[in-house]
Amino acid sequence: MYDTNMKSKDESAFQENKVNIKRPGTVIAATGSSNGKTLITCGLLQAMLNRGLKPVSFKCGPDYIDPMFHKKVLGVDSDNLDIFFAKEEGIRETVAKSSGDYTIIEGVMGLYDGMDVKSKKASAYDVATVTNLPVILLVDASGAGRTLISVIKGMLIDDDNKLIKGIILNKISTGFYNRFKPVIEEELERSGFGHVKCLGGIPKVQDISMDSRHLGLKLPWEIPGIKDQIEKMGSVIENNCDVDGLLKIMEDVPGISVNRQVDIFGENESRIHPVIAVAMDEAFCFYYGENFKLLEKFGARLKYFSPIHDEKIPDGAAGLILGGGYPELFLNELGSNLTMLSSVKNAIERGMPSLAECGGFMYLHKAILDKEQNSYPMVGVIDGECFYTPKPVRFGYMEIKGINPITKNKCFCDITGIKGHEFHYYDSTCNGECFVAGKPLQSNEWTCMIGDENKLWGFPHFYYGSLKDIAKTFVDRCADFGGR
Repeated sequence: MYDTNMKSKDESAFQENKVNIKRPGTVIAATGSSNGKTLITCGLLQAMLNRGLKPVSFKCGPDYIDPMFHKKVLGVDSDNLDIFFAKEEGIRETVAKSSGDYTIIEGVMGLYDGMDVKSKKASAYDVATVTNLPVILLVDASGAGRTLISVIKGMLIDDDNKLIKGIILNKISTGFYNRFKPVIEEELERSGFGHVKCLGGIPKVQDISMDSRHLGLKLPWEIPGIKDQIEKMGSVIENNCDVDGLLKIMEDVPGISVNRQVDIFGENESRIHPVIAVAMDEAFCFYYGENFKLLEKFGARLKYFSPIHDEKIPDGAAGLILGGGYPELFLNELGSNLTMLSSVKNAIERGMPSLAECGGFMYLHKAILDKEQNSYPMVGVIDGECFYTPKPVRFGYMEIKGINPITKNKCFCDITGIKGHEFHYYDSTCNGECFVAGKPLQSNEWTCMIGDENKLWGFPHFYYGSLKDIAKTFVDRCADFGGR
């Protein structure tokens, strides 16, 4: 008879290779978008900094902008956590290897919103489940009263793992919150949710706002006085929330189980050190930090430059990366910097290896048209134009299904299986046909990418960790070019 207390040899070996890492933290989630997650997350980070603590932050999903507020304004290290890109083990490893006293993870959309309405996969709740972290649920209280209790109960009913430990009401007067708090807690206790605490009520605050545009929040440097606003929000959080109670919830965590030998990026695996020029300024700033770490792991030395402000790409560069961003907001500046346009074009025509994503891909076209159909000249290595569309184009997660069987284009790396996302309101008359792309859990497919032995250009933003060979092969190509 099988003894259920006995472990198989394989299972025992598996357990021996695991180690539990305790990282105090929480996931800040909400009932939906535009509920104030970013502002309150920034305020909480500021409050923790004011207490002399050292927080580290993450953003759920493929969001480039929110981590900029954490990193650029507050100086808090911040990266993305995306289960579609990195899978569950990758998420656990990233959080386990992070440094800091507390881990603050900002959710995406509503708590249970993920890749598909049929499940919670890749949602903020999925991230909380994978990392064993409690959830603090942010609820927009404007224009509602007792109905908020029903909203909270509904969210708690779907909390299968009992991860929601605290509630923060946003946009609520202090007087009403003080009367409402005991009613909420009494109702939750009677309904079997006594483990959930009401941690605070955030009043509407004048002169604190984060404006949005079509791709999300405006960038930090576009918001006047953003640092002062976040410092003010930190005081609001401290004065209107039970920060001590929140910290206690964050400290009471079971830990994250990861491989004992885990080493996501590790030491440099290469003795080659080509310099790769990376566009980084107001127009090009959408990058995954994990991609840079992976390039550096394989030997790259990254050197940043501005297509807006600099005259040319950095001297000694053996490779070029043009990331996403908002080039459409700087068409005159980009188009009038003739020395930079010439420098980029000459480098590519000389065979310098290059990667271009979304905004960087647009920059390489012959021209970009603004909303009024005014044409602005760009680099010109792509014989086509980019133009504005009224709706997002191919919006959402995507992955490369394979090489286009019709064109059979050769690229420096077969990127079949790599994962990424698209989020843009511009399209091109020349999207490329090197690969076939498709959406996960859906049947629709399309051709995309311009590629050969030295380049890979297109609208998709790729997460290199989903196919590490792209980073290694690109660095190798850059080393070959630099060694000529």
